[in-house]
This record gives sequence, C-alpha cells and structure tokens, in this order.
Amino acid sequence: MSDVNKTEADAPAEGDAFEEELQEVEAESAEAEQSAEELNRLLQAARAKADEHYDRLARAHAEMENLKRRHAQELEKAHKYALEKFVKELLGVWDSLELGHAAAQDENADVAKLREGTELTLKMLVDVMGKFGVEQIDPRDQPFDPEYHQAMATVPRDDVPPNTVVDVIQKGYALNGRLVRPALVAVSKAPEEG
Repeated sequence: MSDVNKTEADAPAEGDAFEEELQEVEAESAEAEQSAEELNRLLQAARAKADEHYDRLARAHAEMENLKRRHAQELEKAHKYALEKFVKELLGVWDSLELGHAAAQDENADVAKLREGTELTLKMLVDVMGKFGVEQIDPRDQPFDPEYHQAMATVPRDDVPPNTVVDVIQKGYALNGRLVRPALVAVSKAPEEG
C-alpha cells in the first residue's frame, strides 16, 4: 500500500478517536456544569441559612437590650419608691403629732388629754416601726454587749454585777436584726474599796 492509502485508512481511525475525545470532553463539561450547579445550589442554601441565623441573632440581641432597659427602669422605680409604704404608714403618726401640737397651743389645754394623745401617738409610731422591722434596743439591767451598746460612763455599784447596764442615756435601734444605732448606756463597775 502506498502512503496515500495508509493516510486514508488512518483518517477514519483518527476521526473516531477525535470523536471519542470530544464526547469525553463534553461529558466532563456536563459533569462540571452539574457539579457547579450543585455547588451553587449548596451555596445558596448555606447563604439562606446564614441569613436566617443572622436574623435570629439580631432579634435576640435586640430582645436582650430591651430586657436590660426594662430591668434598669424597674430597678430605678424600686429605688425611687422603696419607702412609699413606710411613708404612708408614718403619715398617720405625723398627723397625730400635728393635732397634738395644735392642741398644746391652746392655753386651756387639758394636760391629761395631751399626755393620753402623746402616748397614743408614740404607740402608733412603735407599731409602724415594728411593722417595718425596726426594733428598739433598751438594755436596762442587761449585761453590757459591745455589739449593741456603747458605754458612755461607768458607775460604781454593789447592788448589780459589774458590766451591767444601769442607765440608758439614748435607746438604740436595729432594722431587721442589723444595728442602726447602738444604745448609749452607763455600765456598772465594782465599787472601789477603801
């Protein structure tokens, strides 16, 4: 065979090889296109999920800020109006003191009635204070306790044991068990011999 015949015989074989290669490239291109579409679809799904999470985060953040603001407002109101009930209870005592004072201004005032009114007003005050946890510390004839008493003087006495409160100069007060003001007291000591 001549070279011309050989080339003609090879031509269909080369055409087939080219055709196969072309089909392979087209198949790979189709696969790549499908893969790109799949990746694009996955990317869109991931973006949608990320956007959803971002929205949730933004809402949660806004809700937390609202809660902080609301809590701060409630705390401010609690501080501002904490004494409201106490003041309402004390107003009755105040009114009673004003009435007693006005009655005492009269030259013909009955002293017995003024005393009775003062005792009732004092009882009202003690009741109000007790209602809010204020306790009076009146330690007369009790052992001296430096946590609740402040010694202002010592008095030699042989009728009571040493370190006994014999006189209360000023009563002390505690609020719900916590000392507000110690009682100012005079305390006994053993008399000096000699």
